[in-house]
Amino acid sequence: MNHAELIKRLLAEQDLKYRDFHASLLPNIDKKSIIGVRVPTMRKIAKEFVGSAAKDVANFLDKLPHKYFEENQVHLFAVERIKDFDECLRRIEQFLPYIDNWAVCDGKSPKALLKDEPRFYSKICEWLKSIKPYTVRFGVNMLMNFFLDERFSKEHLKLIAAIDENKFDDDSTGVVQASVNAARPTDRYYVQMVIAWYMATALAKQWDATFPYIKERKLSPWIHAKTIQKACESYRITDEQKKILRGLK
Repeated sequence: MNHAELIKRLLAEQDLKYRDFHASLLPNIDKKSIIGVRVPTMRKIAKEFVGSAAKDVANFLDKLPHKYFEENQVHLFAVERIKDFDECLRRIEQFLPYIDNWAVCDGKSPKALLKDEPRFYSKICEWLKSIKPYTVRFGVNMLMNFFLDERFSKEHLKLIAAIDENKFDDDSTGVVQASVNAARPTDRYYVQMVIAWYMATALAKQWDATFPYIKERKLSPWIHAKTIQKACESYRITDEQKKILRGLK
């Protein structure tokens, strides 16, 4: 399956009603760039595509930027199937500057990077300091996906809390945006949201280490409130813990 055949396959799976619904969740990108293919189908296509000729896969991964949202999704779905650490990391770093929305950024688990945890963690630390919002969001996702259980360290909470959300007042084009609104959330909003998501998940998995960040209000007011909201929506947080969190709004 070459690039042209991949596009043809994606177009064949188009669901216009789903496209319209999904476009409403992605106000930051042009609706015309969305074909309308469901995630399980894209994952299936990516799996098939990875089995194509190595040259075709490499050509697709090198041909950036892509035209369609679904191409970007298939791109990272394909990269997360790479088994070699160095190649997986190289492909991720090659692609990170082209991520321009939360959906492409989220839900990826490149397990090959766990083959060298020190280098992987070092890269995450670099990504968290990036000036590109979705590179930061990707880094937070990696800490949340891979480092909140047996690999957890209190140092991770410090890294997340130290992210300078205010540096993302401008979007990736450098055009100053208006304040956050339903029609066009700022890139800063998507960084704030993933920080709150991380902290809420950390409360569920590492309560004792994470709770002081809420009790002592170490997060910005917006992220503090959103973390409590998301934690209280979680079934993994006990009723007693939710009561305590609500008292700290």
